Amino acid sequence: MSEKIAVVPGSFDPITNGHLDIIKRAADVFDVVYVAVLNNSSKKPLFSIEERMELIGEVTKELPNIRIECSTGLLIDYARSKNAQAIVRGLRAISDFEYEMQITSMNRFLDESIETFFIMTKNQYSFLSSSIVKEVAQYGGSVTGLVPSIVEQALSGKFSK
Repeated sequence: MSEKIAVVPGSFDPITNGHLDIIKRAADVFDVVYVAVLNNSSKKPLFSIEERMELIGEVTKELPNIRIECSTGLLIDYARSKNAQAIVRGLRAISDFEYEMQITSMNRFLDESIETFFIMTKNQYSFLSSSIVKEVAQYGGSVTGLVPSIVEQALSGKFSK
């Protein structure tokens, strides 16, 4: 039987405990999970792609089936290049659903052989986003419990400059 391969895409700027929860749960279901760090051209990132990949690597090092790569271009092309059968997306709230449905429909149009799986985030992370974390950290608020400690340190380093 062939390996079950999934892609978990995102900008991960920075990775939060919500992202990590989705990645860990995908790693329990799939044989190989590619965490695809995307460069969203509509956002100005705080962390470079290399920094984001390094942070993700650090917080997922105990998960042997995780592969971290960056990707530019269409997600569906990246998934196809990895022989992935699935794209895994996290859903926080109803507000995420409409956007995710549009993206999933387009991906399905481009390649109907690749399924999209949605994982509902745990309730304690339903409000959490990288943007909110960056804003709180920028103004000196505590992000303890929202991001792994190494990410908290990296945020502190960015905003103490």
